Amino acid sequence: MRRADRLFQIIQILRRTSHPVTAAEMARELEVSPRTVYRDVADLMGQRVPIQGEAGLGYVLGEAFDMPPLMLTPDEIEAAVLGAHWVAGRGEPVLARAALDLIAKISAAVPERLRPLIIDPAIGTPPAFAQPVDGIDLAQVRMAIRDGRKIVLDYRDVRGERSERVVWPLIVGFFDQARVLAAWCELRREFRHFRTDRIISAEFLDERHGVRPGLLRARWKRSLAERQRTADATLKAAGEAD
Repeated sequence: MRRADRLFQIIQILRRTSHPVTAAEMARELEVSPRTVYRDVADLMGQRVPIQGEAGLGYVLGEAFDMPPLMLTPDEIEAAVLGAHWVAGRGEPVLARAALDLIAKISAAVPERLRPLIIDPAIGTPPAFAQPVDGIDLAQVRMAIRDGRKIVLDYRDVRGERSERVVWPLIVGFFDQARVLAAWCELRREFRHFRTDRIISAEFLDERHGVRPGLLRARWKRSLAERQRTADATLKAAGEAD
């Protein structure tokens, strides 16, 4: 890796996290020695890049630092284009169009020498499976998630049983063969997952549930982790019983 690229990557490493990053951690990612990282960080500080911290404790990048947008490396371009192609093939219509627009914007913004990475990429995604039709407008769902608004679902489960649920939507999962809405269900008083093709109809309420989206997702992740621990304990107990 050229030294200029390494200096740029050190800034990227510091930008992606809010906690201090040690020279040893950066050295492992960059595949250089910690001594080299110390020297590079000192050079960046000398160039007035607002890096704070010291050897042994770690470094953070000051909030005042601003880097011109779309100073992308070849790997970053390929990652962005790969993700955009995946969304274009599997996302709902609004996101699919946005993904194609993103590819066009990246192509227009990067230097000419990097455009072959977009026009003739070395990586790609497999063809998307034909997905069932969503019973809910996912663009509106994403807006409801951002606004913290409730949704009333008329839902049919895997057994064909129909129920009405008032939910607090928190995230939409995009899978190859289906899309899934994760939400807190007021009826069941727990987090549930609803396949969007099994939603018969939906009403978007003005009522807000009052929990920040990030906090709601954190609670959901803890719930998933607890379920996994319970499942692992059950399997272990069953194995010991045998």
